[in-house]
Amino acid sequence: MKKAAKIIVQGTVQGIFFRQFVKEHADNLGLVGFVRNLESGNVEIIVEGKDEQIERMVGFVRKGPEHAQIRNVQIEGKKWSGDFKEFKVLRF
Repeated sequence: MKKAAKIIVQGTVQGIFFRQFVKEHADNLGLVGFVRNLESGNVEIIVEGKDEQIERMVGFVRKGPEHAQIRNVQIEGKKWSGDFKEFKVLRF
């Protein structure tokens, strides 16, 4: 079943290639959407894809790359939009 989610990651997640980590996993899982840094220091991820792949992405995000220190992961279910064709890393 197709699903969408908004994931906010809090912790030491900027300046350590976290967005690239997310993109690599999204591409491998066949997810579309985007990842971007927020001014608050958090990272926002919007993903669309199959339920199972989104759950796997959440698992990767909870662990993070080597130098990440994840304090909290907030997940909000969203309505599938079908607006995305690929997964992108957005810059400010």
